[in-house]
Formats: sequence, structure tokens, C-alpha cells
Amino acid sequence: MAEWVRLCGAEDAPEEGNVMEAEAKGVTVCVARIAGKLAALDNWCPHRRGPLGQGWVEGESVVCPWHSWAFDVHSGDVLPPDRGHVAVFPVKIEGADVLIDLG
Repeated sequence: MAEWVRLCGAEDAPEEGNVMEAEAKGVTVCVARIAGKLAALDNWCPHRRGPLGQGWVEGESVVCPWHSWAFDVHSGDVLPPDRGHVAVFPVKIEGADVLIDLG
């Protein structure tokens, strides 16, 4: 069941090619803007719990700042040769708010 909650204001969302950290209902999320669209991932890299929202964008991936694991923003999968996965949250903009589905 969907649980749409406010993540941040639309004006506070990252600019193209950038990432940020945001929190919704106690869940820390990595937010990235790639190809004009917002993506939301679990913020914590499964390798060593690096903060993805402090990383950077390469192509359609967010790169962990600690050990450079790259996560596809659509699937949450780590790009080879590494292995791992983070949750991906659906995102939508309603009015001046960015919402994510924590359900």
C-alpha cells in the first residue's frame, strides 16, 4: 500500500546532475536529479554504510563517496564488478512538494 510522504520542497531538490540527503518519517534518502527527473534511493551504501546523498552522479548512477560503488537510480543495483542493492522509492511532485512512497 502506498504511503506518500513529503521529502522536501521542490525548490530545495537538487539541481541537474547533483545529489542531496533528505529525511522523511525517520528514513534518510539520497535524492538525485538525472535527465531532468528526480530519483530517490536508500541513502546507505550496503558496502560500509557510506552516505550516498554525499556522493555524486555519473551517467544514471549515484556513486558512494566512500568507496565509489555506483548505484543505478532506476533499479538500485550496484554496477559491476561490485554487488549489492539499495531500495528505490517512487517520487512525484505535487505543488511545491517532492513526495516519496515509503510503502
